[in-house]
Amino acid sequence: MHWTGRYQNWNMECAEYHSTNLKKGYDINTDSYKTTFKELNVACESCHGAASQHIDWAKQPNASDSKGFAVKLKSDWQSAWTKTGTTPHRDQPANDVLMDTCWACHARRSTLVEGSAPSLPLQDAYRPALLTQPAYHADGQQREEDYTWGSFRQSKMYQHGVTCMDCHEPHALKLRAEGNALCVGCHQAVEFDTHKHHHHKTSSKGAECMNCHAPEKNYMMVDGRHDHSFRLPRPDLSDTLGSPNACTQCHDKQKPAWAANTLDKWHGKTWRQRPHYGMALHAGVTQGLKAVPSLLALAQDSGVPAVIRATATILVEPSIRPELLPQAVTLLQDKDASVRIATLGLLDAFEPSVRAQLAAPLLSDSILGVRSEAARLLADVPANLIPATQQSALQTALQDYRNSLQINADWASETLNIGLLALRQGDIEGAIVAYKRALKLDDHFAPTYINLADVYRQQGWDLEGEKVLHDGLLLLPNAADLHHALGLLLVRKADNANALKSLEKAAQLAPNNAYYGYVYGVALHSMGKTRDALAVLHTADKHNLYNLEILSALVSIQRETGDNKAALVSARKAAEALPNDAAIRRLVQELEGS
Repeated sequence: MHWTGRYQNWNMECAEYHSTNLKKGYDINTDSYKTTFKELNVACESCHGAASQHIDWAKQPNASDSKGFAVKLKSDWQSAWTKTGTTPHRDQPANDVLMDTCWACHARRSTLVEGSAPSLPLQDAYRPALLTQPAYHADGQQREEDYTWGSFRQSKMYQHGVTCMDCHEPHALKLRAEGNALCVGCHQAVEFDTHKHHHHKTSSKGAECMNCHAPEKNYMMVDGRHDHSFRLPRPDLSDTLGSPNACTQCHDKQKPAWAANTLDKWHGKTWRQRPHYGMALHAGVTQGLKAVPSLLALAQDSGVPAVIRATATILVEPSIRPELLPQAVTLLQDKDASVRIATLGLLDAFEPSVRAQLAAPLLSDSILGVRSEAARLLADVPANLIPATQQSALQTALQDYRNSLQINADWASETLNIGLLALRQGDIEGAIVAYKRALKLDDHFAPTYINLADVYRQQGWDLEGEKVLHDGLLLLPNAADLHHALGLLLVRKADNANALKSLEKAAQLAPNNAYYGYVYGVALHSMGKTRDALAVLHTADKHNLYNLEILSALVSIQRETGDNKAALVSARKAAEALPNDAAIRRLVQELEGS
């Protein structure tokens, strides 16, 4: 990531955010750029659209208050708010077109199409990142450099209509007021800017609204950025979720329990009872199948911000099962594009007929990002399974998806996706060419080695695949994925001793990867090392709670060794994850009677 490295150049990383009407002009064949732009800064047209429309309006003024601009970039922040008691209410609906104009730059995202008009919905031109770890903390707080789309969309302020321009003056590039004066423009000072509310000395850091509700983090060493989720501090959740809280970020010598006890003294303990979506999102990462019901409930809760519901949906993906599909696919009709895109991802593991039935209707979605994801899912589906009325839409959406991959082909990850699309469509040679090109772009990107070796496996060329994996391990000796892939290849070669070494290394390097622990444990058992296998599977179970593959392997080996008591413990744990599974219930009953 040094500035002389591949990922730190103006064309790839900076220009799109800091120029007007940028066309990156990347040539995949020569690995070079012919970048063009209208202005080398964020000029008027970046936000307002084509100036020609404004000039036409100026020549023939009319009653329209848009003045010929593509977007009405006016928050009405002074006239739009009515104070009822201490809580402000917006009389006018939030301007999502305005917000999407800001988020075109102020979002962590990839580009779907260049030179899009400011008036387009965000997902019509970009694919914004959701609240997944490690980019975000488990409760959605900012961690890596995530800008503001993912943060602000979580906030109650956004849900109630607050826009960027209510607080920021975009032309002067400054806040509309400084300090607490900015916040009390909406929130009554007599209620909130008082010791009774913040319990800190007047004019101290603890009395500043932003320090408690939008703590700051430095990026690029010098850029202090406030967390725009504007949340209530929850020190009681910090130990459970591993997330920070504003209290101990300031009082850095204290523990979260101290902060939580202090809030108890100020407010009683009822504040601890407020539900928080961070619990479900954290469970989605740490509790496998058991977390799925709470994740689906969160995803379907219309009162929860869409960015959280979309994140909950993608966390279901590793644990999706056929019986969950009817409940999940209702989200394909969600009004928010992020949720629809995330739900399409749940279909990836299903057979072509299921994907065709559920994804094909979204080829006609109004949002490009949804259509492109539907096309990716359907790229390998036989034509006879796609309704005739959707055939043309599929080809158009596939071309749009290809175009987005080409735009971003200076990234090894997107060149890898070009290969994945080629492989999905049966173009083996095209996939190999793309994977080799991705390795030239970045020989430290482990997934490329794995995918190239897997294509060779499919062709019966394991000798070439083994060389690819060894090449990768020379540069990336601690890449668990490479060790695991090599271990599987060595199993196919019947080189059991070295296979076990590679599978063991993968499980050690990635203890939170349930599949690596499972495969290593099963391999040990199949080679007669049953005691070692049980130890490995128990360790994997501790790191990956309620994983059905691990629990099934434990039950099988424990029964085989005659330890029905231990098998019952494992079976009951599986029943916790899938309480309605009849086969697991019968297994538990059988073991209880043995």
